[in-house]
Amino acid sequence: MKKILAAALPALLAATIGNSFAADEARLRDTWNLADIYASEAAWNDDVARIEKDLATLGKCRGKLASSAKKLRECLDLEYSILERSSKVSTFASESQSGDSANPAFQSMNAKAGNVGSKISEETAFVAPEIIAMGKAKLDGFFRQEPKLAVYRHIVDDTLRSAPHTLDAKGEKLMGIFSLTQGDAYNAYEIFVSSDMPWPSFESGGRQEKLDQPVYEKEREAADRAERKKAFDTFFGTWKQFESTLGTLLYNDLKENLVVARARHYPDSMTAALDANNLPRSVYDALIKSANANLPTLHRYFRLRAKMLGVTDMRYYDIYAPLVKSDRKFPLDEGISMMLAAVKPLGEDYVEAMKKGVDSRWMDVYPRPHKQSGAHMAGSAYDVHPYVLQNYVDNYDSVSGMTHEWGHAMHSYYTNKTQAFANSNYATFVAEIASTLNENLLLEYALKNAKDDDERLLYLGSALENLRGTFFRQAMFGEFEQKIHEVADRGEPLTGADFTRIYGEILRRYHGEAQGVMKIDDLYCVEWAYIPHFYYDFYVFQYATSISASALFADRILKGEPGALEKYRRLISAGASNYPYELVKAAGIDMATSAPYDAVAARMNRIMDEIEAILARRK
Repeated sequence: MKKILAAALPALLAATIGNSFAADEARLRDTWNLADIYASEAAWNDDVARIEKDLATLGKCRGKLASSAKKLRECLDLEYSILERSSKVSTFASESQSGDSANPAFQSMNAKAGNVGSKISEETAFVAPEIIAMGKAKLDGFFRQEPKLAVYRHIVDDTLRSAPHTLDAKGEKLMGIFSLTQGDAYNAYEIFVSSDMPWPSFESGGRQEKLDQPVYEKEREAADRAERKKAFDTFFGTWKQFESTLGTLLYNDLKENLVVARARHYPDSMTAALDANNLPRSVYDALIKSANANLPTLHRYFRLRAKMLGVTDMRYYDIYAPLVKSDRKFPLDEGISMMLAAVKPLGEDYVEAMKKGVDSRWMDVYPRPHKQSGAHMAGSAYDVHPYVLQNYVDNYDSVSGMTHEWGHAMHSYYTNKTQAFANSNYATFVAEIASTLNENLLLEYALKNAKDDDERLLYLGSALENLRGTFFRQAMFGEFEQKIHEVADRGEPLTGADFTRIYGEILRRYHGEAQGVMKIDDLYCVEWAYIPHFYYDFYVFQYATSISASALFADRILKGEPGALEKYRRLISAGASNYPYELVKAAGIDMATSAPYDAVAARMNRIMDEIEAILARRK
């Protein structure tokens, strides 16, 4: 591994930025400061070494957890101290690679962090079987004897709940060893897409550029329909060339999930994935059923979109074109100001904490070569602060995306501030509520401050597209993921062509091809290969559940409903102190019913009513 000082990372990142902006001192504020985690590579390696040393000490706990309440507490304290440091080690490595995925030193560091995580899994494998063997009665006695054990109450109860799916110490150690190979399919996918994918040359506005993911995301919004089609054809034509290879990677990931599910005595991969957070299957079923029942609302949106774009034959390459032609730019400083103003209903301390993060380089802002595409938040450096990755391009979607990720960051900020590390790892099921609620607040702020109908249409159109993309599109992804896991769980082979066929059938149903709403070209059915979330094990459906819950929370908070803000603030401070479904239900929303999903459709229809009223006034 090359010696790279973490303190020098901002300069390194600035030096690799390329043509998007000059690498000068003024722009360092637009890169994150990973030196807040480790001041040097030596410090990072010191923590790795300390983890290995403490793992050896933890090994002395093997066979002794039941000896006394004090011993159980000491051993759990050591285990979670190791996990806390491991989270910092992993965050530093993964976010270094996110900033420059082609850097071999960062790749090596990330691989080493993965090895550390696997070793922790292996060496802590004895803990759950010993806790289960103790039984509830003895454990209850220990909790009465040792008050400091209280922080582990939910963890221990969850361990007992998971007893039917927990192996003996030998089996758990084997699973820990197996974890060394877990995620390899996704890692190969990410490296290939970020660094090795032969992106084609694309001419736009007389300028040649590589049609990689960020450029595609820009070109698919082109005002010229022919240019949009060319971008779709070129982009998905590239993915189609690697359909077989990418299909093999995804199928390997599905088989890995099946191996884990079978080893842990689950009937299928979905049950195993949902059980990790004790999520009832009824939530998933309610979402998919409600999404399909509300497809007429989605089809209404596509018909309205066709009308506003002036097209009579709606095609898949028309779904991203802005409904309103606008040259309105949102420079970063303006976007940050809008974001901070929008979240004021969440409390003055919330705004101040977010502002501190923005001013203290918790965010890496702009796109550059080899930087990971899209956006994400990393909140696992428990005693440091969250980190936000953006690829900001000065449009309203960038403002909305930034506000989304800072919702995640503030969730981590308040959870880490409130909960012990042992209870800080909140579930995605709650996480996406925090992010999408902030998007809802941003929309309300933008509409309230819009200067005219043109600006209102810009925001209303963006809101419609956000609801389509976050509710219906993610529900569609969830249905696809459910289907391909079912096929793999039956032991049936899946190829890239099979994934394309299955995805195409669902894609056409959601977009109303049979009803004459939209035509889907065969080539675009390879889109599944472009979606990395299918490697995340039943992750995407939680975007759809979350935007449904967050819309209700936002409405209640903005209306000043008594107790609404307090319930929400407790939710984003609760971390993993209870099961996510129960946390949301305690805050007043039951995600196993159709009510929150029907509310999303109703919200879309209200927005379309308002758009149509504006259009009618213009006649």
